[in-house]
Amino acid sequence: MKFVDEVRIFVKAGDGGNGAVSFRREKYIERGGPNGGDGGNGGSVVFVADPQLTTLLDYRYQQHHRAKNGEHGMGSDCNGRAAEDMVLKVPVGTLVKDANTGELLVDLSETGQRWVAAKGGRGGLGNMNFATSTRQTPRFAQDGTKGEELTLRLELKLLADVGLLGFPNAGKSTFISRVSRARPKVADYPFTTLIPNLGMVQYKDGLSFVMADIPGIIEGASEGVGLGHQFLRHVERCKVLIHLIDMGAEGEGRAPLHDFDVLIAELGKYSPELASKPQVVAANKLDLPDAQARLEGFTEALRERGIRVYPVSCATGEGMQPLMDSVAEVLFTGRTEKLHVEIPAKAARAGKAKAKAAEKKAPARKAGATAATKPATKKSAAVKTAPARKVGAAAAKKKSAAAKKAPARKVGAAAKTSTARKAGTAAAKKAATRKAGTGAAKKAATKKAPARKAGTAPVKKSAAKKAPARKSGSSGKAAAKKASAATKRTPARKSGGRRS
Repeated sequence: MKFVDEVRIFVKAGDGGNGAVSFRREKYIERGGPNGGDGGNGGSVVFVADPQLTTLLDYRYQQHHRAKNGEHGMGSDCNGRAAEDMVLKVPVGTLVKDANTGELLVDLSETGQRWVAAKGGRGGLGNMNFATSTRQTPRFAQDGTKGEELTLRLELKLLADVGLLGFPNAGKSTFISRVSRARPKVADYPFTTLIPNLGMVQYKDGLSFVMADIPGIIEGASEGVGLGHQFLRHVERCKVLIHLIDMGAEGEGRAPLHDFDVLIAELGKYSPELASKPQVVAANKLDLPDAQARLEGFTEALRERGIRVYPVSCATGEGMQPLMDSVAEVLFTGRTEKLHVEIPAKAARAGKAKAKAAEKKAPARKAGATAATKPATKKSAAVKTAPARKVGAAAAKKKSAAAKKAPARKVGAAAKTSTARKAGTAAAKKAATRKAGTGAAKKAATKKAPARKAGTAPVKKSAAKKAPARKSGSSGKAAAKKASAATKRTPARKSGGRRS
């Protein structure tokens, strides 16, 4: 039987039947009224997980699946018959996805699980359902609704507990045929296994589990080399993986350790989650002459990584029981102590030295990053100081402008005082001519002159003190006016005293 694990199909549910428009017509019965029946419901498309199936081959050649429509309503209150659902059986472990969006719709991972993919349409109502006291003869009915339709992609992931991985011709088919009743094809050429094989392993005390054997994986399988790595989907559900290493492999670049590293790398490229599952390493074909010589170096190399190697021979059955005991312990209890060994002291020291070297490189990288950031910080500081310098230059310009304005103010004040003095002398001359008539007035003026001179001296001192304040204070103009008034008075008094 051909194995098919991925197909694309189209499903459509049945449409609902239309309601009938009918009236009762019988002899001797007048106005019998509406008696149109309802339409039947359309059939739905249902998927069912069947444990007897192991492939999606049936859906490779028949890709369109349509359920039947419901019958239309009839007269005499007869309703249409509903259509039966279309049941599509698929293997257990089938994933149903939307072909357009890739969205996972359901995972049929349990036996007998059912899922409605497309729901059938609903039947329409006949005219007898629309009769009322005010509308006794309805001449219309309701149509049925359309059934759902969609395009699906079915992917099969086999349900297995243990998965076998290895290069082509590593002995995987021989291994599963020895521990179970499965009888896959065994031959002496690569890629003998083209489809996954399942086998039921009967363990001790009535315990059993399912083992899956998939086609061989080679270097570059993630890029399509060989059969690719699409068959790895069948071991995604496995709880334990067994790496079967061929100790007698011959060919360019073939070595047990190299094969193991390639398998680990291909697992990581396909799915990191799959690569993180518990893995058992079995060195196969110990019955060959050169296998024992290669086993020591391979075992020592994996011991430095803390991985235990189980030497077996699938052809003779040597070492099979300890390997199956370890697999069963991991599968049923979850303990993985038997899969690991203590790392030797030299390997541990080498690992610590590598870790320290990595730690030393990390600070150096940080220092380089900080050194790269320092010029940037200097540039940012220069950018920040530039506006400050501009502000300082602007302030200096303002101060110089203020200093230029100050002398102009002084000159203006001096001009005002000089004009005021001239006006005062003219007024003093006029006053002197008026007082020249009487001698008593002259004597009184001469007596009062010294007192006036003594009074004007403090006025001059206060005016001199106020002169600096005019430059700095905002009330400089008012002080200048007071000083000019004081200077106007003093010359008149002096001139009057001299003339007497």
